[in-house]
Amino acid sequence: MIKKQNSNVSRLARHARVRKKISGTAERPRLCVFRSLKNIYAQIIDDTTGTTLVSASSLDADLKANYGGNKDAAKAVGQAVAKKALAAGIENVVFDRGGYVYHGRVAELAAGAREGGLKF
Repeated sequence: MIKKQNSNVSRLARHARVRKKISGTAERPRLCVFRSLKNIYAQIIDDTTGTTLVSASSLDADLKANYGGNKDAAKAVGQAVAKKALAAGIENVVFDRGGYVYHGRVAELAAGAREGGLKF
């Protein structure tokens, strides 16, 4: 009998594989993406100190009123995290797709962050 593989377990394995290769530093922190079925979240993390420097999500008050969890919301979250990062003095980041396929909402978040002024 073939058992269906849990998709989140597969995603966590992919994420671990990606995290072996990339790490955020003070000069170039990591832009980490998490998406649920309804919302999308982005954090800029310095892995050397283990701190979150900047975060944004589709649950933020200014974004929640206009968007849901779709591609438009993802792009708006990307632009919001870029705006907060530039205000904090962060220009260059390493993009961590979190084990998700670089397509759809994850790609739109990255595009929004690039439009907002982040480089990766």
